[in-house]
Amino acid sequence: MPQTIYVFKVALAGRKSIWRKIAVKGSQTLDDLHGAIFDAFDRYDDHLYSFYFPLKAGKITPRNIHAESVEYTSPNTLEFGGDDGQKDAAKAKFSSLKLKMKQVFYYLFDFGDEWWHEITVEETAAEEEKGKYPKIVEKKGKSPPQYPDNDEDEDEDEEE
Repeated sequence: MPQTIYVFKVALAGRKSIWRKIAVKGSQTLDDLHGAIFDAFDRYDDHLYSFYFPLKAGKITPRNIHAESVEYTSPNTLEFGGDDGQKDAAKAKFSSLKLKMKQVFYYLFDFGDEWWHEITVEETAAEEEKGKYPKIVEKKGKSPPQYPDNDEDEDEDEEE
């Protein structure tokens, strides 16, 4: 039986010219989307993460996002105690999230380096294409290095 397919535009906050479009099945979870974003932006060192769904429209900033959003976080965060009210991203299926077209939510990867992403629901489709999901369907812009300072240091070391 065909499932709803969701296509998300995942843009780096502050660098919206760098984005990826990722398709997922309704039966997949936010944890699956995390894995796809990780791959789509050429990351290699896994970290904790959270998705934030604003409770109302308006300007969301990293400062107020915790108080004004529903948070779905990595199972590892919950394993280490987590915060009250956090939900498990591995249990949050897209079919149960009641997503709407053009809805915006946020993804934070690596609580130390804080890679913020803005995610927009770009389209939904009742028919799935063959192949493995989630899948990257479009890319724009080169992925920045996961650790910009460390990568520069490594380049300098190689030159010596």
